[in-house]
Amino acid sequence: MSGQTLPLRSLLFAPGNHARRVEKALSLDADAVILDLEDAVAVAEKPATRTAVAATLERPRRGLLYVRVNAIDTDFCYGDLVAVVQAGIDGIILPKAESAAGIATIDWLLAQLERERNLPHGAVDLIPIIETARGLQQIDAILSAGHRVRRVAFGAGDFTLDLNLAWTRNETELAHARAVVVTASRAACIDAPLDTVWADLSDSAGLEASARTALGCGFQGKMCIHPDQIAVVNRVFTPSDAEIAAAERICAAFARAEAEGSAAIQVDGKFIDYPIVYRARRVLQRMAAIRAREARP
Repeated sequence: MSGQTLPLRSLLFAPGNHARRVEKALSLDADAVILDLEDAVAVAEKPATRTAVAATLERPRRGLLYVRVNAIDTDFCYGDLVAVVQAGIDGIILPKAESAAGIATIDWLLAQLERERNLPHGAVDLIPIIETARGLQQIDAILSAGHRVRRVAFGAGDFTLDLNLAWTRNETELAHARAVVVTASRAACIDAPLDTVWADLSDSAGLEASARTALGCGFQGKMCIHPDQIAVVNRVFTPSDAEIAAAERICAAFARAEAEGSAAIQVDGKFIDYPIVYRARRVLQRMAAIRAREARP
């Protein structure tokens, strides 16, 4: 994580055409809500749903508010953006990102809409979703196109469909793609990426295992498709009390040792040098950022 933005642990999808689910989503503890104009909305309802989503942007919410528009190669993407880029929106989720040209086009259009509607330049965040073989292959170019892509997401549903993979409970088939997304994000000097949803709503243990795998791979958070998933995901992507205490001990002990001219010590029976200290500092910085988010009105 670059440290330039507050961490996003949980991002909850809500279908833009379902008023009650949207109302509930805005009241929950997700770090962000994603109003969906894509997969959750039938083709016949997409144009009309834009109006409902645009009206929602004016409502109070607990976290950030994004809109997932339709893919750039559909008949709906342009109309979606024109309808929803206005005061109150925090960002756009762009599905099936596959090229730098596509990102540059969306970036340009967002800049024009910001200018026309008196929004600060660059205020609208853009999160592409990597969910096809071509998107994964082109990820370096995608992340270097434009300046408003601060993080990227990985979508396993369409990715496994595109590659004809079996999406299994242990998700070993996703390991390569996850590694590529995390590595490309780091190389591009943007925030750590966001992991795919967990589709089995009845398997909370599987959700937690998936989230912990993503955390261990270097993701900063996970997208959610049901309110019950938020607490699990937030807990996994928040440093535990034990992790915080250990990080504090490491940082304090190393500061004392460094002041005495030493850069290699033992804490709790473990060897500590600079990489370990930097990781401990990162834990404390992440926790401070999470607390700062939670303290916001």
